[in-house]
Formats: sequence, C-alpha cells, structure tokens
Amino acid sequence: MGTVASFEIGYTQYLDARGEPKQDLPAFARDPAALLPLYRAMVLARHFDLKAIALQRTGKIGTFASAIGQEAIGVGVASAMRPEDVLVPSYRDHAAQFVRGVTMTESLLYWGGDERGSHFAAAPHDFPNNVPIATQVCHAAGAAYAFRLRGEARAAVCLLGDGGTSKGDFYEGMNLAGAWRVPMVLVVSNNQWAISMPRAAQTAAQTLAQKAIAAGVPGRQVDGNDIVAVRQAAAQALERARAGDGPSLIEAITYRLGDHTTADDASRYRDEASVKAHWAQEPVLRLRNYLASLGAWDAAREEALIKDCAQQVAQAVEAYLATPMPAPAAMFEHLYATLPAALAGQLAMAQRFAGTDTPP
Repeated sequence: MGTVASFEIGYTQYLDARGEPKQDLPAFARDPAALLPLYRAMVLARHFDLKAIALQRTGKIGTFASAIGQEAIGVGVASAMRPEDVLVPSYRDHAAQFVRGVTMTESLLYWGGDERGSHFAAAPHDFPNNVPIATQVCHAAGAAYAFRLRGEARAAVCLLGDGGTSKGDFYEGMNLAGAWRVPMVLVVSNNQWAISMPRAAQTAAQTLAQKAIAAGVPGRQVDGNDIVAVRQAAAQALERARAGDGPSLIEAITYRLGDHTTADDASRYRDEASVKAHWAQEPVLRLRNYLASLGAWDAAREEALIKDCAQQVAQAVEAYLATPMPAPAAMFEHLYATLPAALAGQLAMAQRFAGTDTPP
C-alpha cells in the first residue's frame, strides 16, 4: 500500500515558563522597545478583567467572560495586524480588541447590555463580540472572500476557542476559506475547556491544528502563553494571507485560569491543583521575567505600570457608569420598516414601564 499524502503539525515556543529563550528569537523579540508595549497591553487587559468581574458581582454589568491567562494570544495576534485588517472575535477577546483601539468603556457598555458598545469608534470595520459558538468563522470567511474579490491586501483574523472547533460552522467556514484561498487567519485559543467539557473529551484529534488539513489549510501549534511565539506565527500567517497564498490556522495552547464566565463555577469540574500548576506558566509573568533579564524592567517600573493601569480602568468605569441608558425604543429600532403590531405592543409596554411613553 502506498502513501497518498502525509502531514505534520509543527510546534513553536521561544520563551519557556520562566521567560528564558529556548531558541534564537525573532528580531522584534530582541528589542525591548518592541516588547514593552505588548507587556503593558497584557497587564492593562488583566486589570480590566479583574475590575469587570467586580462590576458583575456588584450588578453593574451582566455576565462577563474573563480572559485571564490568555492575554498573550489576544495581544500577540492583534499587534501583528494592520489597521486595515479586520478582527472577527469571540466573546473572550477584549485583549485583542483593546490593541485594535476598542476602548474599555465601549467594552463595558457591551457587557452592560448596551449595543452602542459594539460601535467601535477607532475600529469601525472590526466585528462585534460573537457569542454563538464558531459562527464567526463563516463571517470571517465571507469578509476575507470580499477582500479577495476586491483585490485588497487585507486579512480577516478570526478568534475562537477550542470548543468552537467541534462545531459545524468551523468546518464549513474553514472549508470555504481553503477552497477559495481567502486571506483569513484562524486562531484557536485552546484553553483546554469548552465550559465544563475538557479538551480530551470533546475530540479524539491529537491536535486541533490538524483539523485544518482536511480543508487544505496549513495548521500549526504555538505556545499560547509565549507572546513571542504567538506574534511571530500571526505575523507569518498574515503575510501569507496578504500575499494571496490563502488561509492559515494557528492553535495557541493556553489555559483558562478563571471560570468560563461569571455565571460559571469551575471548581465543580476541575481540581485546584491543576489550576495552580497552570498559573506557573501564565503569560504576563513569563514576559516580565524575560524583560527583567534584558534589564528593561524592574520593580519601580512595575509599580508605575500598575498605578497607570488602575487609573485607566477607573476612568473607563467612570465614563461607563456616567453614560445615560438608551431609551427602550432602541431595542426595536432598525428591525422593520414598519413595526409589526405584536412588537409595537411590546414597545408601548416597555415605554410605559420606563415612564417614557408619549401621550397621544
């Protein structure tokens, strides 16, 4: 019996859990000036995360999805993008969104149930948070196809979780992207948990990256807690996409250090010892240690950064809380040219309860 085709999945890591280089580093990673903005972005995202959880606990926002432990993926990917590229995120990708120019106030508005939080002033072409699992892969494939048709040197970057790779939308979108050779980059944040479903129970595939092979798309694994590996892989995939060589898939190995959302209690289905072990591999400390080894970081700078991040988050929260709530009618706008009678009745009821009804 002969072999028709053979494949392999590569794995890339530059900085180990202690922040020590394991191989020759890309040029940007040898330059502290290039790494410091990435570190600051990760620390800011983590401070935002902690404050958002506190806001949810006190009833100031709705259910929130934390990205603690996954900051290197969002910051690494977004920092490799160009302004004209398009980000197609899931619901746990605010670290990437902030790098793209989305404000923390806009993010809080979204999590507070205000759709105006999805109107990004600085990133108007980026897609809003996507809560349905993996449907954004189809959206990204369509956007990337439009770029290809128009001959634009742009790429659509789609972020999703490991659980999303078990959905049909993932396969459909990736198959179309491969067949059409569209400029799309799929980044799978493999944080080992699809809510309470462990990675080992949701697929028998040895890697998630190999799922790209069936679609004719190159797949690779990187250490998702190593921002150097993430950014380098994303930059290479984006260069390939813009050159007309088609889509790529990156599986970034990480760990969800917090609950799935604030509506979840992960202690019901995973042991604390495992979580503690993964805290030793988290991305922020890893990059901090590396920067310190270069003489580019110390305790005084860390203290100043923490103070600055706390101030930025506090200002964003203040702006969010000071934003007047939208009128009840906003829920019904832009749905129909003429509102059906059933919805018109709901609108009248909502306005009546809100005290905003207009007398005849």
